[in-house]
Amino acid sequence: MQKIQHNIAGYPLRGIIPPVITPLLTQNELDQPGLERLIEHVISGGVHGLFILGTSGEGPSLSYKLRYQITERVCDQVNERLPVLVGVTDTSLSESVNLAEKAASSGADAVVAAPPYYFTNSQSELADYFRVLADRSPLPLFLYNMPSHTKINIAAESVLKLSEHENIIGLKDSSANLVYFQKVVGLMEHRPEFSLLVGPEELLMQSILSGAHGGVNGGANMFPKLYVEMFEAARSRNFDEMERLQKIVMQVSSTIYSVGNSPGSYLQGVKSALSVMGICGDEMALPGKRHSAEEKKMIQKAIEDLGDEWKT
Repeated sequence: MQKIQHNIAGYPLRGIIPPVITPLLTQNELDQPGLERLIEHVISGGVHGLFILGTSGEGPSLSYKLRYQITERVCDQVNERLPVLVGVTDTSLSESVNLAEKAASSGADAVVAAPPYYFTNSQSELADYFRVLADRSPLPLFLYNMPSHTKINIAAESVLKLSEHENIIGLKDSSANLVYFQKVVGLMEHRPEFSLLVGPEELLMQSILSGAHGGVNGGANMFPKLYVEMFEAARSRNFDEMERLQKIVMQVSSTIYSVGNSPGSYLQGVKSALSVMGICGDEMALPGKRHSAEEKKMIQKAIEDLGDEWKT
């Protein structure tokens, strides 16, 4: 399959790339005005790219029709202003390839895939899977390490071997394991063009200092300016500013993400916060469930306590 050349191959993708949530009206109906407002909100906050249909975007819970629709609409709206990465994680290789082809025809810049999440595989099997996906994808591929959801860790040595494939250009690590991430950084020193991105925003500062190129941070859906400023502070080694911003990042994490007792409280919190902010609704894809009215009041107070600096 002929590869489509895009502008993020050949050098690392740097900065804050929000894992964009998917605004829904119903289980299979996109909140189109909400999505449009959300995209403009994060772009105006100075982010460096967008990642759609990942974990925060509830990609694996959405119908293929809806995933295709979201891909088209986001790429049309962004209109090459920023790189767009599209999640293609699936239990079926063929469906991942179909999603990658749709991303390419819509104008996306790269695709992102976590390991298939039903059967558990060996590292050798996993590497073979990603090589076949990279061979068949018309767009460059980012590996997505999400062991809490997929039951398997993409070993640092596997990342090194897979980086030799010309169509595998980066890693998004959401393991929250800094020892693992630093091992990957060390192994990839000879490949400065290979993008190394981190998911957990609580570790963004430490990860940038350790060699990460950027963050795929869910909080940037709500407060993109906060995470962009943290990226810049860490990159320039402005330790006073890093300390100030880290306190705010942790305040977001300990309040908005901790409301309720659901394992999905992070995503519930992000969607509730965006609803409170008037950007989009808080409908969740099943089996997710939106916050109660009382929990939503707690989210509103958490946003008010953050002050006005990060709300634009």
